[in-house]
Amino acid sequence: MAILKDILYKVSLRSAVGDTSIEVTSIAFDSRKVEAGSAFVAVSGTQVDGHQFMAQAVEKGATAIICEQMPETLQEGVTYVQVENSAEALGIMASNFYGNPSSKMKVVGITGTNGKTTIVTLLQQLFIKLGYNTGLLSTVNNKINDKIIPATHTTPDAVQLNALMAQMVKEGCTHCFMESSSHAIEQKRIAGIQYAGAVFSNITHDHLDYHHTFENYINAKKKLFDGLPSDAFALVNSDDKRGSIMLQNTKAAKHTFSLKGASDYKAKVLSNSLQGLEMEIGGKDIPSQHVWFKLIGDFNAYNLLAAYGVGILLGENPEDVLTQLSDVNPARGRFEQVISPNGITAIVDYAHTPDALENVLMTIQNVRTKNEQVICVVGCGGDRDKTKRPKMAAITTRYADKVIFTSDNPRSEDPDQIIEDMRAGVGSSNYNKVLSITNRKEAIRTACMMAQAGDIVLVAGKGHETYQEINGVKHDFDDFQVIEEVFVQIQKGK
Repeated sequence: MAILKDILYKVSLRSAVGDTSIEVTSIAFDSRKVEAGSAFVAVSGTQVDGHQFMAQAVEKGATAIICEQMPETLQEGVTYVQVENSAEALGIMASNFYGNPSSKMKVVGITGTNGKTTIVTLLQQLFIKLGYNTGLLSTVNNKINDKIIPATHTTPDAVQLNALMAQMVKEGCTHCFMESSSHAIEQKRIAGIQYAGAVFSNITHDHLDYHHTFENYINAKKKLFDGLPSDAFALVNSDDKRGSIMLQNTKAAKHTFSLKGASDYKAKVLSNSLQGLEMEIGGKDIPSQHVWFKLIGDFNAYNLLAAYGVGILLGENPEDVLTQLSDVNPARGRFEQVISPNGITAIVDYAHTPDALENVLMTIQNVRTKNEQVICVVGCGGDRDKTKRPKMAAITTRYADKVIFTSDNPRSEDPDQIIEDMRAGVGSSNYNKVLSITNRKEAIRTACMMAQAGDIVLVAGKGHETYQEINGVKHDFDDFQVIEEVFVQIQKGK
């Protein structure tokens, strides 16, 4: 329960009709979730315009309507507030309604094409090991300390986000580490959140189905940094040429990390194997140390370095940060291994962009002995950026010895057509490497049956996901479970 004028604090208002001193029981932007006493915020979404449902919200008991365009007919007893931007107003109102929980924790946002989930997971594990209560908001799940709350989007909607943060504060969390996707930033789901800092991991080809151009995609990420206050920090990967773009207009203290060029936090990979990474890691005025980590690959060297930098920027002792980071585990479905009884290594990874897929395959190339086969099972999602499909196919056939194209989450598209789009990226010299098996379970089974002891099977694209979305329906499907079942069958067959 809150007073309407209080939750409108800092919202850009244009006009108001009615009493703004009324009590509000909840905030809703979906008219189906309106209850007696709700404030309904009419947001123009990508598919539905909430302004079409203002009358329905009033019928369901809304006593306040927040909108960009006033309706022609105003209902008696209802307060109408016209705002500059409804999506932004929703975020600010939700934050005010729940007592501005982000101001009561150190909230760090992670953005970038790849690495977001791993970095927030590393940070949450790190700060728990350092003795703090922490919250996590990620693609894989949301957490309050050790309690898992399933995730439905990379960043929840503004109401869910603030409700979760309020619960974190109630349960004693002092830190919150959250993925901040380009969609969430552009849709202003994070409006009203007070950040202690933000991290930029990298940016590559992705989400052009939504942003349309690469420049729009970069600018969406940049808005997170543009909005940081002067007492926050901005930490960017300076090995990515767009890192400097993120820092151009920020008021926050600017910091960098890198494996190649000069930076504030610097690392060098000394050895890399399927067992882990050995790195030399340090920073300006911080002596370098040799440390072994459980994570694998140069891409994870960047993720570890980002977490290291955040730990220090949040005031922790560098040596304590490294000691605890050396004991953390990778996020679910990120270069996660399953070993068969007869010595086949299956790797499950969420890689669903050309750059992420190339990183994973290059890592496998760097740690393999060259005496084994690398077999890759890969697909592309439906109703998403189609230009990625031939690129991902070309990358897979360049690095893997055998490739099986299969279904990912086809959504409303024909999975066979998606595979055909992928095949356009296969050069004539690689045709003999490629099989197409639309059924994902059968594709994984075939790859594992083709493998011999010592071979590596990469199953890419879905990682932690435990479903396959086909024609709007989510069916139970877990790459890990399928692999384990096939490995048992292979063992029994022998």
